[in-house]
Amino acid sequence: MNSLVFDSDDLSLTEDFLSRAYARLRIGHSGANGIRTRMRRGSMPSVTVDELDFNYEMSYAVAPLGKLALCAVHEGTIADNTYHGVKDTYGPGDIAVLAPPEQPYSGRVCSTRYNVMMMDAHLLNQVADIAPSGAPVMLTAHRPHSPSAARQLKRLITHLRDQVLFDPLLREEPLIVSAGAQMLAASVLAAFPHSARTDATAQDRNDAHSLTLRRALAYIDDHADEPITVADIAAAAHVTVRALQYAFRRHLNCTPTAHLRWVRLAHAHRDLRAADPGTGVTVTGIAARWGFHQPSRFAAAYRAAYGVLPSHSLRT
Repeated sequence: MNSLVFDSDDLSLTEDFLSRAYARLRIGHSGANGIRTRMRRGSMPSVTVDELDFNYEMSYAVAPLGKLALCAVHEGTIADNTYHGVKDTYGPGDIAVLAPPEQPYSGRVCSTRYNVMMMDAHLLNQVADIAPSGAPVMLTAHRPHSPSAARQLKRLITHLRDQVLFDPLLREEPLIVSAGAQMLAASVLAAFPHSARTDATAQDRNDAHSLTLRRALAYIDDHADEPITVADIAAAAHVTVRALQYAFRRHLNCTPTAHLRWVRLAHAHRDLRAADPGTGVTVTGIAARWGFHQPSRFAAAYRAAYGVLPSHSLRT
C-alpha cells in the first residue's frame, strides 16, 4: 500500500509513466507550450484512486487494464471515451465507467482534472451474489442509474482518497483497508445497474433459519480481527449472500456488516479498558486496529453503546 506522485512537462516521460501506472498506452497532444501533467495516486490492495490534472488536450488509447475503471470529473471534459459498444463524453460532476476490465478504451482529455478509481472486479462478488449464470458480477451500464447514487459514490471515493489512501497510518490497518474496499464495492453496485441477483429466492428464504444465523455469528466472533467479507461469512454459513442477509434481517433486524461492526466495537471497548494510557496507547490507534478510521464516528458509536466517550474508558 503506497502513494505515488508525478509532475512533468515532458510528454515522452508522461507517456512512459502513464503506461506503467495503467497499461500500455499511446498519447497524442494539442499545443506543446506550457503543458503540465500532474498525478497523485493512493493505493491499497485491490483499489487505487488517482487524481489527475492535464492542462492541455491529450488523446489516449489504452490497452485493457484488467480492472474496473471509473472516472469522476471535476473540471474540463473527457471527450469521446470509447470502448466496445459505448462512446460518451463526461463533464464536471459526472461519474462513469471508463472501461470494463477486459476492454481497451480511447478518448480525449481536454484541460481536465479528474479522479480515476480502479478496482479488482472480484470485489463486486464479495458483497453480492454472483449472477444467475454463475458468471462474475458485471456492471450492465456505464453511467449510474440516478444522480443521487452518483453523488453518494463520488463522496465515498473522495473520502477514501483523502481520509484513508493518503494517510500512511490508516492505509496500513488491515481491517480499515478491507472495510474500505467492501464499502466501495457495495457503493458501486448501489450506483450502477449490474448483473447480481437482488431479491432473495425461495431457497434463500428457506435457508435463512436460526442455524444459518448461529453459524454466521460464530464465524464473526472467531474472525472479527481479520479482514473478512460478507461472502466469507456466507460461505462459512453454507448459504448465499442473499440468504445470509435475509437471516440477519429476520432474526436480528440488522445486516451482517452492521453486526460485524458491533462485534469489533466490543473488542475496541475491551482493549480500551485493558490499556495503560501511560504506554502511549491512544483511542485513535485502538479504533484503527478494529477498523474505525473516523474518530468522530467511532466516538459517537462508542458513546451510544457504552454511555461514555472512548477516552474515558482509556483513562479508567
